[in-house]
Amino acid sequence: MSEEQEESLFEAPPIAEQERMVEAVLFASVEPVTVKELTDRMPHGSDPAEALVYLKKRYEGRGVHLVKVGDAWAMRTAGDLGFLMQKETVETRKLSRAAIETLAIVAYHQPVTRAEIEEIRGVSVSRGTVDQLIEMEWIRFGRRRMTPGRPVTFVVTQEFLDHFGLENARDLPGLKELRSAGLLDNRPRPGSDAVNENDEDESPEGQNELFED
Repeated sequence: MSEEQEESLFEAPPIAEQERMVEAVLFASVEPVTVKELTDRMPHGSDPAEALVYLKKRYEGRGVHLVKVGDAWAMRTAGDLGFLMQKETVETRKLSRAAIETLAIVAYHQPVTRAEIEEIRGVSVSRGTVDQLIEMEWIRFGRRRMTPGRPVTFVVTQEFLDHFGLENARDLPGLKELRSAGLLDNRPRPGSDAVNENDEDESPEGQNELFED
């Protein structure tokens, strides 16, 4: 068999067909899909990265967009059409101040250790709150610090980025956006006189203060 005949056996599908394949995988996948995962699924010689470029352009201005989440890709409803999904959306309870502060510190200061979180918050961080944020898959363990004791660090997850429609942590919203999303209220910041009277210091268990009543 000649080299030309051998190569023809592994000829990649036309880019339009590759685009259809990528679209099908992303449409059927619950979780965002990486380029490597697409490469593993598609025929030999395919270039899913190039197909993603064409697919993203084709969905511009449509009701569904192709968005990048961390190092993966997903199909998501256009942001301005979110109101159409309200009837299908389950109302969630707000995170408590202790939990949202811990989550925000991890997001804005990652990688960060428990001691650094406590230093920024000014109060201790219970194991329960951290464990439940991990169970929600919004934060995860990062690399250990090369300092005495080798403390573990925490970073936000791809699920966290996906939930808030972020490509990476640099796209995190400011306080105004967090309040408009209902994740923060207008109560005084921790440390003010109004808060000190009933400060939400965490109990050792910390299991029932992740959410507000």
